[in-house]
Formats: sequence, structure tokens, C-alpha cells
Amino acid sequence: MKILSIESSCDETAAAVIEDGRKICSSVIHTQVEEHKLYGGVVPEIASRRHIDEGCGHLEHEVCIQMGSGAEYYIATGRGREITRQEAEEIIKKAEDMGLMHEGPHTEELGECFAICNCCGCACFSMRIATLFNTPDAIRSNFGAEVDPEKCVACGQCVEHCPTNALQLGQKLCAKTPLPQQKQLTSRDHVWHKDKWNTDYRENRQDVAPEGTAPCKTACPAHIAVQGYIKLAAQGKYREALELIKKENPFPAVCGRICPHGCESECTRAGIDAPIAIDEIKKFIADRELAQGEQFIPQKRYDLGNRIAVVGAGPAGLSCAYYLAIDGYRVTVFEKEEKLGGMLTLGIPSFRLEKDVVEAEIDVLRRMGVEFKTGVEVGRDVTLAQLRAQGYEAFYLAVGAQGGRSLGIEGEEAAGVVSGVDFLRQVALGRGAPLAGEVVVIGGGNVAIDVARTAVRQGAGSVGLYCLESRAEMPALPEEIGEAEAEQIAFHNGWGPKRILTENGRVTGVEFMRCVSVFDAQHRFAPVYDEADTMTVKADAVLLSIGQSIQWGGLLQGSKVELGRGQTAQADGFTYQTAEPDVFVGGDCFTGPKFAIHAIAAGKEGAVSIHRYVQPGQSLTLGRDRREYHAFDKDNVVVEGFDNTPRQQAGHAPGRSRTFADARLTFTEEQLKKETERCLGCGAVQVNEYMCVGCGMCTTKCRFDAIRLVKKYHSTPGTYEQLPIKIAANAVKRSGKIVATAVKETLGKG
Repeated sequence: MKILSIESSCDETAAAVIEDGRKICSSVIHTQVEEHKLYGGVVPEIASRRHIDEGCGHLEHEVCIQMGSGAEYYIATGRGREITRQEAEEIIKKAEDMGLMHEGPHTEELGECFAICNCCGCACFSMRIATLFNTPDAIRSNFGAEVDPEKCVACGQCVEHCPTNALQLGQKLCAKTPLPQQKQLTSRDHVWHKDKWNTDYRENRQDVAPEGTAPCKTACPAHIAVQGYIKLAAQGKYREALELIKKENPFPAVCGRICPHGCESECTRAGIDAPIAIDEIKKFIADRELAQGEQFIPQKRYDLGNRIAVVGAGPAGLSCAYYLAIDGYRVTVFEKEEKLGGMLTLGIPSFRLEKDVVEAEIDVLRRMGVEFKTGVEVGRDVTLAQLRAQGYEAFYLAVGAQGGRSLGIEGEEAAGVVSGVDFLRQVALGRGAPLAGEVVVIGGGNVAIDVARTAVRQGAGSVGLYCLESRAEMPALPEEIGEAEAEQIAFHNGWGPKRILTENGRVTGVEFMRCVSVFDAQHRFAPVYDEADTMTVKADAVLLSIGQSIQWGGLLQGSKVELGRGQTAQADGFTYQTAEPDVFVGGDCFTGPKFAIHAIAAGKEGAVSIHRYVQPGQSLTLGRDRREYHAFDKDNVVVEGFDNTPRQQAGHAPGRSRTFADARLTFTEEQLKKETERCLGCGAVQVNEYMCVGCGMCTTKCRFDAIRLVKKYHSTPGTYEQLPIKIAANAVKRSGKIVATAVKETLGKG
């Protein structure tokens, strides 16, 4: 007879198969002894979370403080160490910076606090119980949070760190039609059955109130606190504004130049006159730092030291490295090209993004300890298996989409036909051949515009851009189209290539056919042509910019990573973890080609996942902010009392037209002041008074003095001996409320 035996304790879990009570067929032991050595013994709360892998990413090393006789016991047993008052203050400050809540248990009469616990809502036992059962009365202080909506800018810092999800982002502007108000049921006056518990409290946090919040923060893929940094900039607090931006985006100077600014497209002010020049404000803040030469280096949360490999030095990989470095990881970025930056450097021309700007923001990562290895192609020069053997514990693959796409038509292999992304890369590397004569660019996106404008600078006699889409359907940004037209680039909309004409193996022209429609009824790409309506265009060179492809090389050889449509890596959409547990992906190689800001946002989330993956007992999902935002109804807000200051326009430097120098100027400080004053301040934080326990975490995160603690209750702590009397009194009081509520609700239904 074979018996399966399982044993679990505070420090070990073991399983064995035993035959006839004598022979051990197999056995396995998972031990936490080495980890418990860090604490001088077993800490049950930590041990229990480790067993079931329910850690939320906050690490427990030296965050809690014991006092009095408890401190003496911990020191005597080797489970704690004696610290000075200064060290205690430093621990409290560090915990505060990490978003941990200070909690002082009062079980020995008023003022007799024996410990200061610094916990998050997922780790604190009492906080977890109160949130799970929706019974915060059990742990609340005598205080509650109160928000001044006139000062609040909906930056969301308090919301993200609230341990009970009592704070949510809502709207500040009044509604034309009153928003529905739903009365909250509480345990004070209702029979509290399981259906009223919040068993999924670690996964169902809501950052935004039902009515929605500011559209700028919602529309940004990285959900940057736009209102917040605009307000700080308006106050002249430029360094603080930069720091707030970098909580979500390490490259504000880059994005200030190339971001598609979806936040501006959704800006409430756009319904009045023109949207706030959000990108220009961001650019001013970032450029001011660059001009002063004193770059902001974020403070480290931890000093963990695990080795992490990032493959690809584009915006996703660099963003991931940045946030891992903040946690004190030893990050190495491998880049197959000799230059860092990915498409920022090799795909976006200097007249849109100066390379010294990219380098300056990458240099911050060097100063944070990130190591860069260029000219190294992972999969060819070194494999993932070899890197594992070298001690790397996790990998973030962000190789981008740096290859071009072909048309699949006659003549495409002729000399003079070049992929647009290859053309841009060669120019960026200083290897681009000069052009002459008539150049045809095929494509209608931003990359096609960049290709066309670069062709002008490479000596083309004339440049014509041909695309399937109408002017209104073109994916290129309007401002990019305008700048191209200013450089005499001719646009030909509604034409698709039929074949490329050649002579002696070299391109001589392109035959186009009329495109009748580009998309089907579901707005899927499905072009329809009138092949009888054609035209022939002379061409000395043809530059194809019809999309990008992902080039994996030998990177995934021998791995379990699977590829899907368009050769994109398959991974969990929330954690970015692939079928290979220690491999995470992000950016264009996961989503397909998108903008840099999408890659930056993915890089940060990848860093969160990797941090949780390499630390023992941490869950990739529990207690993690899902960053689910939605905007309020802009048609249902009252907009009044705004000034009529027009949108400010950044000028252009003379003499830079048709050169590789960026002609776009940065706002002056006067322009910045005028533009920041145009912001309507759409959003504000709301407080759920029942769920708020008055911990005060929100007040430590607010930079605008918009939230404070107000005394709302007048209870006093007592000793354990007094608890039965107090509980009995509260039980009688609660029973009366429940009866009264039941009668009221019954009468109301009748």
C-alpha cells in the first residue's frame, strides 16, 4: 500500500510517498529556513504568505518597529535589533515613501502603543480582515480623510496607496444632469452575510469612481498625472513636476517631442476652444532640467541585487530597466546595435528627436547603475540559457519591430527599392547613401512622413507620398502632415501600388491603382481597388513604409515562448509573463507597432512583474493596481468661469528648415504660465467615508495640501480586560440599528 503524506509548518512544507510504511518512494521539501534567518526566527504572518505565494510586492525587511517590553523580547531572542531614534525615523520615512501605512496598536490604555507597524493593505492582518469583510470599524482611527476639491488635481497618488480603496478619482466639474447616488450598505445597520463581503479585495480595487475622471489621465497609456504636473509647473515647482512625470514615464524630454498626445485629443478644454498644450508643457519641464544639467535621479526603494537581463534598448526595455533599477536590481541591457534607444535613435529622425536628448535621458539609467552591452545579439552571441547560467534570474524581451514589410508585388526586389525603416536606420547610423531625382514614398503613417522628410534632406529632387487612405483617414498626425507639406512633399491619397517598373534590374517607376475603400464595415483593413483606374509615376527610388515586422533571430530558440499573429510574442495581457516563466515581454514585439508611450507603459508593468517574480512568495497579480481608468462624460459637465486665453504656440527657429536640426522651439516661461492657466482642473478625489480608516497615508502622498485628516469619532482604546464589556455594548447598539433599518426598508418598499 502506498501512502501520500503531506506536512506543513511555519518554516517548511514537505510531501512524501511511502510504500508499506517503510519504503520512501519519493519526497520533496520546500524550506523557508534561509529566509527566516533574515528575521532571526519564524514570523508567522510572513511564513503564511510565503506558503501560498500571496505577497503583493512590498517586501518586509526592516519595516516594523517594536517598543517597550516587546522590543526587549525581540532583541533577547535574536529576532530584532536595537535601533536609535534617528534610525526609527529613517525606517518610518522609508516605509512612507514606499506607500506603507503606519499603524500603532493600542491595547494597553490610551497612549500605550507598543509597536509601529508599517504595512500595506494586503499584508496587514487587521487591514486585510477589515477589507475582506467590509468592516473597517474594527480598525479605524478617530480620524477620516477630507478632500478640498479646489486644491485637488486628481494626480492619483493618494488613490494608489490607500490601503482600503476608500479613495477614488472622480470629476470636479459639476454635472448638467445630476449623477445617480447609491447609498452604501454598512455593517453598522444591516445583517452582514457573505454576499456583502469583498473576498476579491486584492484584485478588484477601483481607482476611478463610477462617473469617471479627468480624460487626460485616462487617455494617456501610461496614465501620467497630467493635472498634477501642470499645477506644479504653474506654481514654478518644475523639479517636483518632473518627479511626478517620472513616476510613470522616465523619458519626458523624448515624449514631449514625439508623443501622439492622445491626452490632448481628449482634453475637456477642446470642447471650448483648443486643448491644453500638454506635450509642450511636459517638454518645457524636461528641457529645463536638461539645460540646468542637474538631472533628477530617483531614490531607490530597495537594494535587492538580483541580476535581470533586458533584451532591447528601445523605450520598453529602457523603461523596464529604469523601474527595476529603482528597486535596486542589477540590470543589464543587451542591444544588438551599437547605439542605444531602439527606434528612438534609429527610427525617428533628428529633426523630430535630437539624439543628444535621447542620450541625456538614457544617461540617467547609467547613473542609476544600469549596465549596457551594445553590439550583442542575444540568441546569436549569447543565449538565454547561457545568461541563466551566469546568474540572471529573469528576462524582459523588448526587441521592438524594427524590420520592414514587403508589398508582395512585381518588381519589389529591384535596386532602388528600400524598406523605409532600413532607410531611416542607415541614415541614423551615418551610412545612408545620398538620393537624387524623383523619390516615391509608399505609406500614410508617421513613419512614412519621417521617411519622406528624410529623403528631402538626403538630396532627393522631389518627393511624392502615395497612400491608400484619404487625407482624413491617414494615420499620420496632422501636425506631421503639415510640416511635410511645408517642405514641398506632394501627397497623393487614394492610390495603392500595383507593380514596380524596372529596367536592367533597377527601379524606374511605379504603377498605381485607385483605392476605392480602405476599411470594411467593421473598420478592419480590407482595401478595395479599381484596377482599371491606374497611373504610372516615374521613380528613381522607392521607399516602402507600409508597416513593420518583428525580427526575433535566434533569441527564442529552445524556449517555450510562443508566437502569435504577426510574430508577436504571446503572454498574459496583465503580467506580460510568457509560457517561459522567467521570460516577460513588452513593447512592439508583444503588441505590434505602437507609439513610444505605449512601450514605456509596458516597460513599467514588466518591471513590476519581474520584481514580484524573483522575490520569494510574491504573487504576480494580488494587490496589484490594474490601472483601469475611464473618463467622465464630457457632454454632461458644466464648463464656466474659464478664461479665454488662446492656446500658446511654440515657435520655430529660423534657418533650420530642410536640415536635420529640430526647428521646433520650447515654450518660454511666460508661455508656460499662460498655458497652464488654461487647464480646467477636471478631476478630483472622492472619499468613501465608511471605508476610510483614517490611517493618514493619503496625506503623506499629496503634494498640493488637498487632503487632510479630520477628527470624526471619539472612541478611546482600552485594555484586553475591558473588551468584552465594550463589545457587548456595541452589539446591543448595532442590533437596534439593524432592527430600525429593516423596519425602514420594509416601510419604504410598501
